[in-house]
Amino acid sequence: MSRWTALILLSIALLLGMSLWFGMSAVAPQVAKEWHLSAAATAWLTLTVQIGFVIGTLGSALLNLPDVIRARHLVAICAFLGAGVNALLAWTVHSITPAIVLRLATGIFLAGVYPPAMKIIATWFKAGRGFALGVLIGALTLGKASPYLVNAVGSSSWRVNLLFASLLAVVGGLIVLLLRDGPYALPNQPFDFSQVTSVFRNRGVRLANFGYFGHMWELYAMWTWAPAMFRTAMTPRLAEVASFVVIGSGAAGCIAAGLLADRLGRTVVASAAMAISGACCIIIGFLYGRSEYALLAIAIIWGASVVADSAQFSACVTELGDPRYIGTALTLQTSIGFLITTLTIRLLPILVNAVGWRFAFIALAPGPFLGIIAMLRLRSLPEARLIAGGRG
Repeated sequence: MSRWTALILLSIALLLGMSLWFGMSAVAPQVAKEWHLSAAATAWLTLTVQIGFVIGTLGSALLNLPDVIRARHLVAICAFLGAGVNALLAWTVHSITPAIVLRLATGIFLAGVYPPAMKIIATWFKAGRGFALGVLIGALTLGKASPYLVNAVGSSSWRVNLLFASLLAVVGGLIVLLLRDGPYALPNQPFDFSQVTSVFRNRGVRLANFGYFGHMWELYAMWTWAPAMFRTAMTPRLAEVASFVVIGSGAAGCIAAGLLADRLGRTVVASAAMAISGACCIIIGFLYGRSEYALLAIAIIWGASVVADSAQFSACVTELGDPRYIGTALTLQTSIGFLITTLTIRLLPILVNAVGWRFAFIALAPGPFLGIIAMLRLRSLPEARLIAGGRG
C-alpha cells in the first residue's frame, strides 16, 4: 500500500465517520418543532457533543490510548460505537434528556476517531506531512458539513437522515480496517503518565497548542451558529445548502494551506489564515440583513480560512513532540481545544440576544489574533528549524 492510497482511504473513512458530529445540529429545527424545545435546549444537542469529545479525548490522553493500542483499531471501534448510539437516538428517542445523553456518548466515541486518525497519517508522511494532514482535516470538514446537505436534499424525516449518518460511520470504520501502519510507525508504547505533563513542558509544543487554542475559540462557534444565522437571513433550502457550502469550503482551505505550509512554513501560513478568518468575524455581521449573496460570499471566505490552519497546529506537534507518544500529544491538544469551544458555542446565542447577529461574531476575533501571536513567537525560536523541514 502506498502512502497516497493510505491518505485517500483514511480521508474517506474520516469524512464518513465525522458525519455523526453535526447530525443533530442539521436537523435541529425539525427536532425543536417536534419536541417543543426552546433555543437554549436545542443548543445542548450540539454542545453536549463537544463536551463528550472533551471527556473522551481527556480520558484517551491520560491513558495514552492512541499509543498503547493500534490507532486504526481504536478508530474503527469508536466509529462503530458512535454509529450505534447515533442510530439508537434516531430510532428510539422522543425527548430531550435521553437525546442529550446519547449525544454526549457520540462525542466520547468520536474522540477515538479524529485524533488517532492524525497519528495514523503521520506514520505514512514525513515530507509533505502538512499537506497530508490538510487533506485529512479537509475530509473531516466535509464530513461535518455533510448532514446539512443530506438535510437539504434527503428525506423529510430527520430520523431517516440521522440513521443515514450512522450508516456512513459504519462504512468509515470498515475502511479504516483495510489500512496498516506506515513506515514511520513505532511499536506500541507502555503507559507513561509523564507524557501528559511533557506536552506542557515542551516549549515548541506549548506554543503550537496556544495557537491551536486561539483557533478553536473561533472555529466551532462559527460552524455551529453560522447556519443559525443563515436560517434567519435566507430561504430555508438556500440556508441548508449555504451551511454545507460554507462549512465544506474549509476542505479546500485545508488542502491549500497544507500545500503552502510545506513550502513556506507552517507558522506563517497558519498566521495568515487566522488573520483572514479573524477579519471575517468582524465583517460578516455588517452584511446581515442586506444581500444574502454578499453574506454568503464573505461566509465562504470565512469557512475556507477558519479551518485552513487546523492541520498545521497538529503537524507542528508531530514534528516537535516525542515521536513515541505523538498520539497522546495530539489527543491532549484536541481535548483542551474542544473544551474552549464549549465556551464560545454557549456565548454566541447570549450575544445574539443582546446585540444581534450584526455584532455577535466579533467576540470570536480575539481568538485568532492571539493565535497569531503564539505562532509568530514559535517562528522566532530555535525550535522552528524542526518544523516543515526547517521552514518554520
